[in-house]
Amino acid sequence: MKIVLASQSPRRRELLGRLGLNFTIKTSQLDESAFTAPTPQALVQCLSREKALSVAREEPPDTLVLGADTVVVLDGQTLGKPSGPEQARAMLRRLSGRTHEVCTGLTLCRGEEILTQAEHTLVTFRPLDEGEIAAYVRSGEPLDKAGAYGIQALGSLFVSGISGDYSNVVGLPLCRLGKMLKHFGVDCLSPWR
Repeated sequence: MKIVLASQSPRRRELLGRLGLNFTIKTSQLDESAFTAPTPQALVQCLSREKALSVAREEPPDTLVLGADTVVVLDGQTLGKPSGPEQARAMLRRLSGRTHEVCTGLTLCRGEEILTQAEHTLVTFRPLDEGEIAAYVRSGEPLDKAGAYGIQALGSLFVSGISGDYSNVVGLPLCRLGKMLKHFGVDCLSPWR
């Protein structure tokens, strides 16, 4: 079965690759700003679904397409990718010493069959000082990541606790994805059964 990841994220590509699946990548051209939802959780589910469907329309009907969208949520407000260094600094100041939620919507679709779910993980930052924030922003790492940090690299220096799926915070919750893939007949452990 052909599997397509509808994402340009190198982190999602790496995580999906860890499952030993053969897949290709086809980026969705979806205008995410055109979509709204009543909650951040509903929004990531909607966006993951629309990304998957936009790519699936260009594939044969037996292709399994994976779409995903991740946001950081603090005080009910979504923190997306920062528009520049100043916004990254502001986001990191808000996250400092607090617990926030990382929410990822996942959609798998094949033909007319569509499965959409979401994963939630709580992440706690230790208090950050202005020098740490400035140095981290200068590293460039926070500029292309939701919430202005990457837990898999330098951003891990700020995380004092996590409750939930670590891979969700990176951008692709593998435990939930594995269960969803089984629904479509894909068993990542089949080579060892």
